Amino acid sequence: MTEQIKTDVLVIGSGIAGLYFALHIADHAQVTIITKKESSTSNTNWAQGGIAATIDKNDSPDLHVRDTLDAGAGLCSREMVELMVSEGPRHIHKLMDFGVNFTMTDDEHLDLGREGGHSRKRIVHVRDLTGQEVEHALLERIDRHPNIELLEHHFAIELLTEHHLHIKTNDINCYGAYALDTRNRKLKKILSKVTMLASGGLGHVYPHTTNPDIATGDGVAMAYRAGAEISNMEFIQFHPTSLYHPKAKSFLISEAVRGFGGILRLRNGQAFMQKYDKRENLAPRDIVARAIDSEMKKTGDECVFLDVTHLDAEKTIQHFPNIYETCLGFGIDMTKEMIPVVPAAHYSCGGIRTDESGCSSINRLYACGETSCTGVHGANRLASNSLLEALVFSYRSFVDIKSVLHDLHNNQPFPDWDDSGTVNPEEWILVSHNKKEAQQVMNDYVGIVRSDLRLQRALRRIEFLKEETEAYYKKTRITSQILELRNIIKVASLIIESAIKRRESRGLHYTTDYPQKDDKHFLRDTVLRSF
Repeated sequence: MTEQIKTDVLVIGSGIAGLYFALHIADHAQVTIITKKESSTSNTNWAQGGIAATIDKNDSPDLHVRDTLDAGAGLCSREMVELMVSEGPRHIHKLMDFGVNFTMTDDEHLDLGREGGHSRKRIVHVRDLTGQEVEHALLERIDRHPNIELLEHHFAIELLTEHHLHIKTNDINCYGAYALDTRNRKLKKILSKVTMLASGGLGHVYPHTTNPDIATGDGVAMAYRAGAEISNMEFIQFHPTSLYHPKAKSFLISEAVRGFGGILRLRNGQAFMQKYDKRENLAPRDIVARAIDSEMKKTGDECVFLDVTHLDAEKTIQHFPNIYETCLGFGIDMTKEMIPVVPAAHYSCGGIRTDESGCSSINRLYACGETSCTGVHGANRLASNSLLEALVFSYRSFVDIKSVLHDLHNNQPFPDWDDSGTVNPEEWILVSHNKKEAQQVMNDYVGIVRSDLRLQRALRRIEFLKEETEAYYKKTRITSQILELRNIIKVASLIIESAIKRRESRGLHYTTDYPQKDDKHFLRDTVLRSF
């Protein structure tokens, strides 16, 4: 038996995009938030660097726009970038009103940092725990809001559209989602007037990632299966500097460490970024990641090193207390010895294609945050623009939804989830093995450097894993592990298909077969749709 829940607005995900949106729309509607783990488990919570905003008198919106367009390698939407940059600062002040205590200077001004790709200091931060502090402040307000119900350990399975009513139409509407309470395996049908997908990233499509375990691309996979347009999935940002240690689970060493004065070196202490870009250690992430990858291939070393030992130790600890303590826990005193680092999957610049209000190509379905593709990141995200994008476009979604919500209903007679003929999960080794194999395929063939041969090999292997997994899924009662595996494989196939379509090198997509940009044929988004 499937339990039915009716709500005005369903929010899937509990990162900054979903929570910020929910807090605003909840003043006008009943809101249900579902999150597949605890509410504070999100990419937002792991975000160390900060939020980029044009606040300093020595900065300007034009400079921020220019830096963003430059990093995006020609694929950014200038209109969307200008919206984000111009509207960003007021949301910083809104977060301060919500109780976020950003780090201040001695004279009580915002302490602005600088990161790779930025021409000015404009990173608003809370030491090196910005995401965690923002998440905490938003969750406190969520908990107190009478119009918000937050359901933890609820995994969204599929979006509710006309196809579940066996109605064939190209004008698709979303009426909520089927969900699984993973604590008791209870199935739920959540009917909503509007659905906001804010389910975060997809880092666990790869074996090495800076993302939390929940980042398995669920929103993109569900939206694609429902018929939404998906854009630019080939552009996967690899963070250049995750901690290289067998027990560190790719702990992120913030880009702000390089902005603070950190220098990338080989094991012998030799600096190398000057060979790759005039900005050296402050070059954009795609350039730094490829440089590290190149040096590792030349030397055969498994990592390079980030050196801050030449900087004032007390100030280093003051600016990066969490990174300092974490490294110390692994036996590395970053004030006295170099930090071993390696690139790891970090951020997806592609996702569910949306307009300036977060609307997807499916009616009543909105998307914000990393699961969306607004056009602001282009082929490579500028550091610390992600939280800014989440704030600006989730608020714009709220404004749009508020204006139409009273005309919508959620009374479609959707059937209960049909799991007849399925059996309890067996052969867990298949789920575990297929996940590891899919991740390894992506690591080996669809990583920082690609080629036609690698991509075709990846496609064949992922297609086989998809067929095997789908057969298992259809005969087995659903669990979170099966759902995540299915989504990982779907997202992997979307990344590969998009990469095959882009026969050039641009931003985060670099292929040895087409090493140059081709503005004549590929100065456009890659768009995929299931039907």
